[in-house]
Amino acid sequence: MSTASWIQPPCRYSPDRRGGGFAKPSFSSARQFPGGVSSSSCSCGYSEILNFDFGNGSSRSWNHQGLRVQAMSATAQRKFSLSKGDADEKVEPDHLLVLVHGILASPSDWLYVEAEMKRRLGRRFLIYASSSNTFTKTFGGIDGAGKRLAEEVRQVIQKSNSLKKISFLAHSLGGLFARHAVAVLYSAAASDGAAVSNSGNSHLPRGLLAGLEPINFITLATPHLGVRGRKQLPFLLGVPILERLAAPLAPFVVGRTGSQLFLTDGKADKPPLLLRMASDCEDLKFLSSLGSFRSRIVYANVSYDHMVGWRTSSIRRETELFKPPRRSLDGYKHVVDVEYCPPVSSDGAHFPPEAAKAKEAAQSSPSPQNTLEYHEIVEDEMIRGLQTLGWKKVDVSFHSTFWPYLAHNNIHVKSERLYKAGAGVVAHVADSIKQQETSTFITASL
Repeated sequence: MSTASWIQPPCRYSPDRRGGGFAKPSFSSARQFPGGVSSSSCSCGYSEILNFDFGNGSSRSWNHQGLRVQAMSATAQRKFSLSKGDADEKVEPDHLLVLVHGILASPSDWLYVEAEMKRRLGRRFLIYASSSNTFTKTFGGIDGAGKRLAEEVRQVIQKSNSLKKISFLAHSLGGLFARHAVAVLYSAAASDGAAVSNSGNSHLPRGLLAGLEPINFITLATPHLGVRGRKQLPFLLGVPILERLAAPLAPFVVGRTGSQLFLTDGKADKPPLLLRMASDCEDLKFLSSLGSFRSRIVYANVSYDHMVGWRTSSIRRETELFKPPRRSLDGYKHVVDVEYCPPVSSDGAHFPPEAAKAKEAAQSSPSPQNTLEYHEIVEDEMIRGLQTLGWKKVDVSFHSTFWPYLAHNNIHVKSERLYKAGAGVVAHVADSIKQQETSTFITASL
């Protein structure tokens, strides 16, 4: 297997599945989407080595190539292995990895992931499964759950003096809890003014979360854009009348969280919570806190997820969806595509007057036309805000499994006995975290 140099030119590499090496670098590459929309990918330097786009294709054909990237030299690998000190029983963890479960769930959802992360990442990591928002507590609102999670994380940090870094791994609704929590924990860097080194967002200050350095923010099947809209809540089967009824009924079923997911929370002249979370507000810096992480990764099921649609979990517009590959990446079963999306310059998310007018109409006299207009405006604004940050988007497909409709729980192996099909996804997550840890160590050693 070829070893990629740490000093990379500003281009994209496609690992060659067939020959075990790297294909020639392409300095201009783009994926063509239905409707003529294209999306280019670019990786710049050793600190973004995992942000290469491993897929290249079109809506008609895919010549998908994939191979696990070995992103450090043999010398650097030996140095990092020695530095970890896993053989030393007295080593104390310096990196907190917080696991955040989703709706109507509990820390037991993470038993498999917790064991795998401990085995793969070593003693330098403190793996902590959050327990502050179990079961029906998830109904009380995303903001309330985020505040409880933030307080829980503070308490964990206070009990360990050795912690220096922090990462989040969240499933489903837990990803929104985590996004709110990091904004609560965030404090901007006032002294050094260091820029975010791995996001391409030099205009954002590099801050801290409860005094720790933010490293990875990873979500699995999280409805970042809410669940309103066509096939955003897949178990409704895209039936228009069911999708129209879901929004007004959601608060009666899942409480305040339901209205926030369907973007109907708050007064008509105020933006919904998820739109606020795609920008920096006076009280909470949602975007800057996300931008402080060295790496942001979203894992999304391309199909068979009955709870969360592909578009909302991968932060894409309808026109940006593509025909996914059917072959898995080498070594990571059911992971079919990895794409690095660099930051898109814009003035961020807003709540324009037409959105307020459409929201009022959707709340007072909901009709297909009113709700569609409101949702389209708000969704586009959320995407505009979130795309000012760089993201790595990992697409997952369980189409070849015996029962693919378990995709939502497969993606994080909720139960090893029932959902072991997602083991390859968990391995990919662990290797992504490990690679970022290696990159951080190499950077500090230079």
